[in-house]
Amino acid sequence: MYDLKTLENQLDETLSTERLIASLSAVFGVLATVLAALGLYGVMAFVVARRTREIGLRMALGAPRSEVLWLVLREVLILLGVGLAAGVPCALLLSRYVASQLFGVTPTDVWTYAAAIAILFMAGAISAFVPARRASGIDPITALRYE
Repeated sequence: MYDLKTLENQLDETLSTERLIASLSAVFGVLATVLAALGLYGVMAFVVARRTREIGLRMALGAPRSEVLWLVLREVLILLGVGLAAGVPCALLLSRYVASQLFGVTPTDVWTYAAAIAILFMAGAISAFVPARRASGIDPITALRYE
């Protein structure tokens, strides 16, 4: 006998490629989520900047800060809803193609989908909160003189 190995070492060597692919997929998934959140932040910051006069007028006419905050957050929630309404059915349809790569999780695991939706919702809400808070803090006089 030669080149003796324990079963644990043999499994580690056999599954090293799959573990590398899983780790890279997780890293790229997190990176994609961060980039999407930054993109959503940029879009919402641009929208708030373009609507500065309108928001200032609303506040000058007596709109409370919470209403202005909700005005901006509602747009993000609509975007998130549309994206999730399109993405979840596509993920369910395409899940059978990755079923062979999954270990310990079924392709239609409800908790996995719920966790993904919650993470995307949190990323979207956090990225939209900063522009929404900035919009709710606009001084009406300054906003009406804007541009």
